[in-house]
Amino acid sequence: MEIPDPIAQQLGDEELESAVNLGDEDLICFTPSRTLLYHGEGLLSDESLEVFDHDVERLGISEGRRKTSFTLTYVDNESRFTIPRDRTDPVLERLLSGVLETAGVIESDEQIEGVFRFSELALVVTDRRIVKHIGAYLWDPDYEEYPYSQVTGLEFEEGSVATSVVISVDGRPQRIKAPSGEAEVLRRALTTALFSYYEVDSLEELNATLAESKPETSESTESSGSLSSDIELDDTIDPLVTPDDNAADDISEPPTEATKPESGSTSESPGNTTEPLVEKTEPSARTTESSTAAADTEPGDRNRTHTAAGDTGAQTTADQSADTGTPDIDPDDIEAMKSRLDTLTEVAKRQNTLLKQQQETITQLVDELKRQR
Repeated sequence: MEIPDPIAQQLGDEELESAVNLGDEDLICFTPSRTLLYHGEGLLSDESLEVFDHDVERLGISEGRRKTSFTLTYVDNESRFTIPRDRTDPVLERLLSGVLETAGVIESDEQIEGVFRFSELALVVTDRRIVKHIGAYLWDPDYEEYPYSQVTGLEFEEGSVATSVVISVDGRPQRIKAPSGEAEVLRRALTTALFSYYEVDSLEELNATLAESKPETSESTESSGSLSSDIELDDTIDPLVTPDDNAADDISEPPTEATKPESGSTSESPGNTTEPLVEKTEPSARTTESSTAAADTEPGDRNRTHTAAGDTGAQTTADQSADTGTPDIDPDDIEAMKSRLDTLTEVAKRQNTLLKQQQETITQLVDELKRQR
């Protein structure tokens, strides 16, 4: 491929790493630190050259039916360029490689095996790591990376709609869902990179190698997983409070003749002159009989008596709760709410589609106006 003179003059001492033909005489070239977009001379425009530095704060992408726009946001300004949509993948891979290298995320000799976008999830698979970014932008400093040296396992869980890629890093599983139509490409890129890194030929061999090379990670994971089962009382250790003690404390001794208050009289503790808030009354016959029966029973029988009383109280509370329960919701109201929500969702989708079409039209008009200058 012949390099146009404006690009050759702009390179200086920098090496040209790759280039992508955009059709006709248009060309986009990449160096480690810059992207150079060249437009050849046409009937309505002269040749031109645009230069975009890779030292960006954010990188965004917007795809239309015919064109793809890249937005590069810097500290004090924003730049944008547009290419034919059928050239999106090779341009995206080379541009993102330069951005990640300039940001120090990947090394200069690190090769990108594939770039994947699933809604707001972007994955970059290199020969040494996985870079994951979630958000409206394709990349910004808020990202995660999983070096292959820290990988402890790789699994694929296939579903009818999506495939879950489960990659364990230092014993902690990271789950990535990919649509079934694109999952196979992602699987091939991941296995190719990891097989080459660990010099194995199959997924089974890879996981066996990872288990052998990082046994301490598995042991630490197992010990942390069984932490809750270790915190238990040994059979030889008695608790400070036993159920029998609680039952005995809850059952009060019946009043004796010496301590029973006389009817109509109040007892005062020494130094306390405050009148009681509640007037004391004679215990009912039923209460007296229950207390006398409790006093005549053995300690074991007391416990059973207390339990039975507790069960009766619990049943009474449950009956009261049932009487004061909240009214049932009418199923017709639920269906009406669901129908209204579905309608609003469809309206929002149509509006988003119209806005996207308008944006594509505006972008195309702006691009044509620039080329006619």
